[in-house]
Amino acid sequence: MRDYKWLHEFCLNRFGSAKALEARLPQPRSDAELRALSDDRYLSLISLRIFRAGLKHSLVDAKWPAFEEVFFGFDPEKVVLMGAERLENLMQDARLIRHLGKLKSVPRNAQFILDVRAGRLQGSPSSGAARHLDPQGCGECRTPAGSGSCLPEGEGHQARPAADFSFGTLIADWPVTDIVGLWKYLAKHGSQLGGLSAPRFLRMVGKDTFVPTDDMVAALKAQDVIDKAPTSLKDLAAVQAAFNQWQAESGRPLCQLSVMLAHTVNH
Repeated sequence: MRDYKWLHEFCLNRFGSAKALEARLPQPRSDAELRALSDDRYLSLISLRIFRAGLKHSLVDAKWPAFEEVFFGFDPEKVVLMGAERLENLMQDARLIRHLGKLKSVPRNAQFILDVRAGRLQGSPSSGAARHLDPQGCGECRTPAGSGSCLPEGEGHQARPAADFSFGTLIADWPVTDIVGLWKYLAKHGSQLGGLSAPRFLRMVGKDTFVPTDDMVAALKAQDVIDKAPTSLKDLAAVQAAFNQWQAESGRPLCQLSVMLAHTVNH
């Protein structure tokens, strides 16, 4: 695997100047901005990502005001009360994308958000079995820095009280050194958030993440990091380790490294 210096020089040569390169690179939102985003906006963006999958984004986006209306502004506490009959009736609304499976995912993900907020999910940082989110590591259980694997059982760990918790807190506090762990968490507890949906949703909300697009996967293969699209735990860990190394060398966010890496693929 090549180091960040090579990656930076390659991209400078491709774009011609540092200014041109920087203009191409995204900026993640700050942790404060992610925490400030309300739960209804997170549910709206989760749903938007799900409905965009396999469709032209502009088509979905044009219909989204109607989705905001019929799903009560994506207020999780209201959406979660929508039963099967109401969802079936939405299949008759020509303003919407009438895909019953995707429509059903909205109240399911509303319940997911409420469960996170209430600390009802194992691994939720607001639960009693909270994942330890301190990227410096845990002195009590000797969890290595950035492993994101500590499940504290007693006091002294940095589990945030449920009363102070929101879905945005989950997103903001999850360490980017274990961003694939957040992908897995969303896919496990959410509805229709497997595959690329979790990383693409995170990119939409501004959480720092890489996205394994076809170009990025091709670049990772060329770097001998993986030999196929990363779906196994082993391959995901290898990709995470590679990005952690490039981030340590450069100080850049994962989203910028992801875009830079994708541009090393020649078309």
